[in-house]
Amino acid sequence: MTARIWTAAMLVAASVSAPVMAQTRSISQSDRAQGAQANPQLIAQYGGAYGGPQSAYVERIGKRVALQSGLSNASGDFTVTLLNSPVENAFAIPGGYVYVTRQLLALMNSEAELAAVLGHEVGHVAARHSNSRSTRSTIGNLFAAGLGAVTGSDILGRVAGIGSQLYTLSYSRNQEYQADQFGVRYATAAGYAPIGMAEALSQLNEAQALGQQTSGRDATAVPTWMSTHPNGAERVRRAEALAAQAGGTTTQPAQDVTYLRMLDGLRYDDDPAQGVIDGSIFRHPALRIRFTAPSGYTIANGTDAVTIAGQGGQAEFRMAAAGDPASVARQRLTALGAQNVSEPRVTRINGIDVAIASTRATANNRQVDVTVAAYRYPSATYLFQIVTPAGQGIGPFESLLQSLAPLTQAEAGAITGKRIRIATVRANDTIDSLARQMAYGDYQRERFLTLNGLGDDARLVPGQLVKLVVKG
Repeated sequence: MTARIWTAAMLVAASVSAPVMAQTRSISQSDRAQGAQANPQLIAQYGGAYGGPQSAYVERIGKRVALQSGLSNASGDFTVTLLNSPVENAFAIPGGYVYVTRQLLALMNSEAELAAVLGHEVGHVAARHSNSRSTRSTIGNLFAAGLGAVTGSDILGRVAGIGSQLYTLSYSRNQEYQADQFGVRYATAAGYAPIGMAEALSQLNEAQALGQQTSGRDATAVPTWMSTHPNGAERVRRAEALAAQAGGTTTQPAQDVTYLRMLDGLRYDDDPAQGVIDGSIFRHPALRIRFTAPSGYTIANGTDAVTIAGQGGQAEFRMAAAGDPASVARQRLTALGAQNVSEPRVTRINGIDVAIASTRATANNRQVDVTVAAYRYPSATYLFQIVTPAGQGIGPFESLLQSLAPLTQAEAGAITGKRIRIATVRANDTIDSLARQMAYGDYQRERFLTLNGLGDDARLVPGQLVKLVVKG
């Protein structure tokens, strides 16, 4: 069957009030195969699937909204995953795969908002926007200063792990506007108030502004929904106009109590089981290690690797079986496809035996250096895999290699995670008294207001539900 969709050019020519055309095509076998191949990579890249009770809730909403796209009339054709990721993001890929991170789930304040964001992402797939967007990756971009995403080197493709990242690139402004139209249409058809899109965009704008004030959650190389979906006041106004024209449910209760209570106990920010990022420092309580990224570099935490990226290159931290560091370093480079591996240099860093081996490779017709540093620990070998411009060697990552060190048992035990707790406002509660319960050392009031979608002059009412971030 062929698709009946609006192109970006048609969208530009149309007014905001123009209806979104219904989809008539089904999910093709090629799309199913493409999605099935990328799905495990994306899940791994975003921290794995979240196993909390909220996952079933998200699956139900995601399938309900995706069915409105016309890509399929069977809910079983869609796979909806709640990701264990501390960044606010949502996306969908060909083949009926829909994703939302737990951090974005916590940011939303109603099911209508979440449904609109998911509908927006399914709209990108329905309109086949991925076929026309830029192929520049916004995740793990090896060298912002010139090399760009790696496409021509097998070894670098394996080191950088960029295979699945092409599914989460940014879209053009017109594609975003069109996906907003689809999102409003799908959410409204699913029974949600169409104003959910405008409210979600406004909430994401506030989160982006907060992120510019704070430092902790800025330290991530994984893009948020705001960075891959350029936002702004104009998009909110457009979404409000779409809602006014959509019909359907026009009012919502003051609070979506069911949605808010569903969030109670949800993991927030980093999951200690996967390690925590605190600015430029990464700590893993189970592995009992820590390291510090070079100044100006960002850290992204995945299920099988931690990525450190910046202007001068990219590094990944991984774990391998215990063994002789020199042998492990050589084997790792060989496994990556290197043919001319230098004899590893053996040294000691922070009392640990370390072997460092390197090779030369080519990316986009330009040469680069690839280095593996292997550290001997009692139960495993820890690895840094580094890519820098040719002639730089370890380059800016010298301080990174020197920073890897063990955590004491006390230090590891002191690392605790955070969760969302839903509290009921009491007669004497104020914004400031509740904000002081937020498990942060800074910007408590700002974090509380943003998380709850409240203005600075908001008045709390006894019985009202609010979200808190607490240790646990």
